[in-house]
Amino acid sequence: MLPRLLHACLCCLLLGLPAPLLAQLQLRVGSYDNPPKVISNAQHPLGGIFGELLEEIAQAEGWQLHRVPCQWQECLQALQDGRIDLMPDVAWSEERSRVMDFHTTPVLYSWSQLYSHKSQAAQSLLDLQGARIAVLQGSVQQHYLAEQLAAFAVQAELVPVASLQEGFNLARDGQVDAAVANFQYGNYQARDYQLHSTPIMFMPARLFYASAKGRQAGVLNAIEARLRQWQAMEDSPYTRILQRWTGSTAQPLIPPLLWWLLASLAALLLVSLAASAWLRQQVREKTRHLQASEERLNTILDTVEACIYIKDRQGRYQYANRKIAELYGMAQATILGLDDSAFFDSHTVAQLRDNDRRVLLDGQRIELEENLCMPGDSRVHVYLTVKLPLRNAQGEVIGLCGISTDISEHKQNQAQIHRLAFYDSLTGLPNRRLLQERLQHALAQQQRSGLEGALLFIDLDHFKNINDTLGHAVGDQLLMQVAQRLSSCLRQGDTLARLGGDEFVLMLENLPRERSRALAEIGTVANKLLGTLSQPYELLGQPRSSGASIGIALFSDAAGNPEDLLKRADLAMYEAKSGGRNTLRFFNPHMQAQLLARTQLEADMRRGLAAGEFILHYQAQVDVQGRVVGAEALARWQHPQQGLVAPGAFIPLAESTGLIRPLGRYLLQQACQRLASWQARPELAHLRLAVNVSMPQLHHEAFVEEVLDCLQHSGAHAAGLELELTESLLAEDTERLIERMQRLRQHGVAFTLDDFGTGFSSLSYLKRLPLARLKIDRSFIHDLLDDPNDAAIVRTILALGRSLDLQVVAEGVESCAQHQALVEAGCTLFQGYLFARPDQPERLEQALMAQALAQFKPAERGE
Repeated sequence: MLPRLLHACLCCLLLGLPAPLLAQLQLRVGSYDNPPKVISNAQHPLGGIFGELLEEIAQAEGWQLHRVPCQWQECLQALQDGRIDLMPDVAWSEERSRVMDFHTTPVLYSWSQLYSHKSQAAQSLLDLQGARIAVLQGSVQQHYLAEQLAAFAVQAELVPVASLQEGFNLARDGQVDAAVANFQYGNYQARDYQLHSTPIMFMPARLFYASAKGRQAGVLNAIEARLRQWQAMEDSPYTRILQRWTGSTAQPLIPPLLWWLLASLAALLLVSLAASAWLRQQVREKTRHLQASEERLNTILDTVEACIYIKDRQGRYQYANRKIAELYGMAQATILGLDDSAFFDSHTVAQLRDNDRRVLLDGQRIELEENLCMPGDSRVHVYLTVKLPLRNAQGEVIGLCGISTDISEHKQNQAQIHRLAFYDSLTGLPNRRLLQERLQHALAQQQRSGLEGALLFIDLDHFKNINDTLGHAVGDQLLMQVAQRLSSCLRQGDTLARLGGDEFVLMLENLPRERSRALAEIGTVANKLLGTLSQPYELLGQPRSSGASIGIALFSDAAGNPEDLLKRADLAMYEAKSGGRNTLRFFNPHMQAQLLARTQLEADMRRGLAAGEFILHYQAQVDVQGRVVGAEALARWQHPQQGLVAPGAFIPLAESTGLIRPLGRYLLQQACQRLASWQARPELAHLRLAVNVSMPQLHHEAFVEEVLDCLQHSGAHAAGLELELTESLLAEDTERLIERMQRLRQHGVAFTLDDFGTGFSSLSYLKRLPLARLKIDRSFIHDLLDDPNDAAIVRTILALGRSLDLQVVAEGVESCAQHQALVEAGCTLFQGYLFARPDQPERLEQALMAQALAQFKPAERGE
């Protein structure tokens, strides 16, 4: 027991001894190079602002400091691991406060800044898109900058570095675009690295000494006490160190000069208050008189049943009477200072501003109607508005005064009168009067433009029976359903009217000039109407059937007289009723026959295409020696009743009805199969086969795939296939056309420009088109020997072909004289009756097999 008491007494005695008698406190201090705050080298083992200040505190407190050199990240880790006791120049953050202790008073205030080479011109974070930025690894700047860049959606690469010196070296050498440093280090070192500070500053920070959590509380308390004492003194180790390293000392928060300035201002304020009190008294007297006058004026203006307002040059309301306040649904005082955008939609605001500019900029007095639509109100209010400019003493326009009267009800009454005068009250369609006005205008327009138009007179079949048996109310329901069905069939620009009873009229405008095409379009519309009107109607809960008879008259046959046109359409309608009802008739019997023939031909074509009645004949193409080098595939229709039909009779119809694409694809498949059979026979493998393509085919998105599919399924080589197109195809969507041609050309398919010289071909397009040959149109060959102009055109085309490195084929050669003239002009390829007529492929194959080409040579034939 006694030894324990002695031991305890000895401990108490030792604790009570003065500090100098005990061993000095040993502190391991992390030291990294971050001038001027921390300098760690041979000349300054623990230098800079933080180093020298800690030396002063240690000397005053009797501590022994031991410098532990390390890089920044290593220092932080060593502090947390207990390998060092104290770390200078540490910025406080929420995250660090969880693992470190700090004193209260900051040693320095700092912020982070970007430093870059002078060639870089970053002015803000947005200029760092794609930049590489060096930043101290594990520093608060690294995390903060990453968050800010992400917040602004700036894609930049942060390059972690172990020290600020390493970051500045990378920036100087151009390996990064910028480096992040605290402003003390940056301003101290930037010049040595040929760097300059940018305007990009962020993250103001307070800098402290830090220790590991719970380990050096006494040391931090001592540092806190010294900092408070020295920072409050004008001459202290703290101020001397700051002066030596930064050239500045801490300044008092409020300089003495400021106190004198504040006192002077207070005196001036008292004088001003006295003067303003006297002035206010004078103003009150004047204000009372003005308020009395203003109240009288407001009373007058508020009793007027019109919106009265004043706006300044910016369109802001300076005055609004009671009517305006009621319109906008807010107090008059609230409206002042606002502009029209606070009350109306964007379209209405734009209209009002345009009108105001005429007054404010031109000084005009205007009177007009304004259509106002309030937000949340679907109704449009019409106001009769007068606006006049307001001027100052110098005559300058300083605003406007407006007076707006609501005339919406008056306009509605006008519209109602107009509807009663020009529209059918039951169906809402135009009536006879409005139809006649529009018809008169359409006929005048047709005579100017030359475009065709038509009038379709529609009369319901058996309407009287329905009206008599089911009643007039049901008859009205039927008429309304008919009007709805007819309206659903209208094209843009068409006019549908009800003349009365069960008679309707449809006016079609802007039809093609060519009669056949116009008739086809009219027939399509009329048949659609018949099909729509023949569908059952829902009347009294039961389906009821009713057809219609349609009479048609063309504008071009009416000589500009609306009444004559109506009469002709009416007569044609009665002809349709006489012909069995639920049908249509044209006023001109010849047109009717033409339309029926065209309709029958279209039906035959659809049947013939399904039955495989369309075939190909082949016409040989020969060279100068008369050798067959290729052939052109020409479409024919083997009609069961009419026999062999030439393409001129069915190709235009196929193009107008949409049958040209399936027909063209079918013929291309036949041609590719024939080409594959030729390529399989050595004596025919050299032949090229030319196939015509139409505009709908070539402009279709799947054209390239369709051609390649035909080649693949037939087994034909693409190098033997030649597609012929006309100049008219170049007039639309040329760029996409060239792209499709080039794709096929890459597979080996060749292209020929047919009927060259009859259209408009831009030489710039010809140079870009992947063409192999040009074909001289047969019209130039026909008069080659008699017409000098045609001869000159032929020579020009041949010269153009040579300059563009294109072969030229003369089409329609029928005599030896034509052939001789073409040879002398330099033509090398020929096609025409002189050599062979279009025929079945077997004839051409037999001629080649029998070595009978000599009969095609012009030199051995007489004309």
